Amino acid sequence: MNHAEWKTRRHRKLLGEAVEGDFEYDRLYEEAELAHDLGQMVYDRRTALGLSQTELAERCGMKQPQISRIEGGGTVPTIPLLRRLARALDADLTINLTPHGNAA
Repeated sequence: MNHAEWKTRRHRKLLGEAVEGDFEYDRLYEEAELAHDLGQMVYDRRTALGLSQTELAERCGMKQPQISRIEGGGTVPTIPLLRRLARALDADLTINLTPHGNAA
């Protein structure tokens, strides 16, 4: 699904129009939402520590543009990268599976 199709489907959904089920779209949307949420958590923790993106990148052996992509939700990090980020942010990495009825 290209960007134009995704945007059209999203606008139709926002307008309350019926939108046919598309599992690939839903999967990609959920992945993008998770990437965005994770990026926000990294940003919040980094700024709470008073670190620049460059300083965080140096702490975890990365380059500043990589941190920027993560914070912007443009990438989904691997578990090993999440561990490095957590260590660099003086934080614990916790991964949970929450039953659908209990999601916040």
